[in-house]
Amino acid sequence: MLVSYNWIKEYLGSDAPEPKEIERLLTFHAFEVEAVEERNGDTIFDLKILPDRGSDCLSQRGIAREIATLTGVPLVYDPLATPVILSDTASIIVDITDATACPRFTASIVRGVKVGESPVWLQERLASLGQRSINNVVDATNYVMYATGQPLHAYDAGKFPQVGGQYGFTVRKAVAGETVSLLAEGGKSEDRIVTLKGGELLIVNTATGTAAGLAGVKGGRFAIVDETTTDLIIEAAHFQATLTRRTARGLGIVIDASKRFENEPSRTLPPLAQQAMVDLITQIAGGTCDGMIDVYLEEKVPPQVEVPVAEVNALLGITISEAAMVAILKRVGVAVAVAEPGILSCTGPMERTDLTIAADFIEEIGRIYGYEHVVSVVPEEAAARPALNQRHIISEAIRDTLTKHGFSEVITTSFQKKDEVALLSSLASDKSYLRSTLIPNLADALAKNAPYTDLLGTADTRIFEIGTVFTLGGELGVTEQVALALGVRLKTTGYSGKEDVVLEMALLALATILGTPTWNKVKGIAECNLTSILKNLPQATAYALVPASLATTYVPFSHYPSVSRDIALWIEAGTEIGVVAAALNAAAVPLLTRLTHTDTFTSAVGRTSVAFRLVFQSHEKTLDGGEVDAQMQSIYATVTGSGWEVR
Repeated sequence: MLVSYNWIKEYLGSDAPEPKEIERLLTFHAFEVEAVEERNGDTIFDLKILPDRGSDCLSQRGIAREIATLTGVPLVYDPLATPVILSDTASIIVDITDATACPRFTASIVRGVKVGESPVWLQERLASLGQRSINNVVDATNYVMYATGQPLHAYDAGKFPQVGGQYGFTVRKAVAGETVSLLAEGGKSEDRIVTLKGGELLIVNTATGTAAGLAGVKGGRFAIVDETTTDLIIEAAHFQATLTRRTARGLGIVIDASKRFENEPSRTLPPLAQQAMVDLITQIAGGTCDGMIDVYLEEKVPPQVEVPVAEVNALLGITISEAAMVAILKRVGVAVAVAEPGILSCTGPMERTDLTIAADFIEEIGRIYGYEHVVSVVPEEAAARPALNQRHIISEAIRDTLTKHGFSEVITTSFQKKDEVALLSSLASDKSYLRSTLIPNLADALAKNAPYTDLLGTADTRIFEIGTVFTLGGELGVTEQVALALGVRLKTTGYSGKEDVVLEMALLALATILGTPTWNKVKGIAECNLTSILKNLPQATAYALVPASLATTYVPFSHYPSVSRDIALWIEAGTEIGVVAAALNAAAVPLLTRLTHTDTFTSAVGRTSVAFRLVFQSHEKTLDGGEVDAQMQSIYATVTGSGWEVR
């Protein structure tokens, strides 16, 4: 939210801190200051107001009140402290069909106004917040909203049909398919017709049944104020926060007014904003007020909360006297009294709808007192050391053993399309059950990763997973256990049977950790119940020392597929493999991603042959055959130039 220093200085008076000090105070005690900008002789703060303070601080007055709290200096001018002196009017009737959706609705009449250009000071004040001037009436509604946090809307009374000589408002829920004509963004004159889904709150002209606006979200084109307007109806109401948010987000109409209603402003604001609006309108547009109607169906009184002094110090980790707490809370505007020794009775100010429980008042004490006063305290007695985590120790030993045997750990989804334990509310049609085994997921991971053996320079794909599985049974109806599964694939498709040799070697290595558990073996994958094994293993006495990690550099990988080619060539006896590999690498740069030596043999006549697998890949596109052939031709030329012969 944008805040004008010149504006809040009107509330703070001559004791207002300098902008730098305000930035410091807000940063350390209240809000994140995202930016500070000098603009046309003013300092503009861009503040990040979180939802817990949106009820009172989405306004210039709210920020000024916050600074006054932090400095301990009272406001010299407070628009919310101005008494409401507007008389009652019988010229307006209001019918609210749902008191929960609209607990308070006020409307006033100002006659004899002259709509025109706003005074320069008002235009500049709105411009400092990034708002352009429309006319003096519309600008006044925006000014009062930004000043107090209460949105308002003005209607042309001459275009507002009456019922028996009275202006009638009906506040009701919309029905599906109903439409409302809204003001275009930026005050443009084009109609914007919105079709409603049903359930949105509408402000309706009682005489004609025409929707005059989306309550809490945006005003309508109905009875729009223009240069011909002489009489005004000013509306200021309170609309339920959740309903307003649902309507605004559902229709994609999120503006300054809806954001304020979403944050539950105080229900005491509408008549105060009415008084401020009438005062401003009569000042800049002339006219006189015929009075106001105030329909208040559901009053919300700030709760009286007991705050134990001992709990304040215990929760904050500091030591503050009871008198100091009382002084801090009074600076916030809290009505506080000592209910009994050690207990403070607190009632928040009318605009602070966020102060409802003891923790809220404790937070206020802490942030005003200053978090920098909270010091680290070493406990008098060291906490008892937790028992060794057997599962963690064994899992780490398994990981260490399998990675040394060329396995990589994977983490797969816990959900399946079909299994034993069904979810009450599934995430998707193919994720309706919890897995009872790791084998299907591991088989799927092997199938997906096996084609990358050339790119990775491996002869096979080896993976394992330590994960939770779920089966029916047990006291709770579902048993949760930990399983270990490991698998091997030698080919890019299917299972050849040769995987079992590698798998058995890995299981033999795990026997030194797990003993001889029962393994469920399915096509190159083996799984065991780790939970049951842990019960029978000797209890570990210490965690293994973790060696320092090696320095690792991240290299971006390509998202495009790779292409593999093989080459075999005769070389002179005594030629080192590394020399040949270096020559091939140099010839194919930059598309050659990996070069792997795959075979060496010597013929009966004493000639030596070496074979390599070459993997080509681009970081920019998918390679075609011609590009790879060009790379191979470069390699063939290098082979010939080195005196070797391609087989």
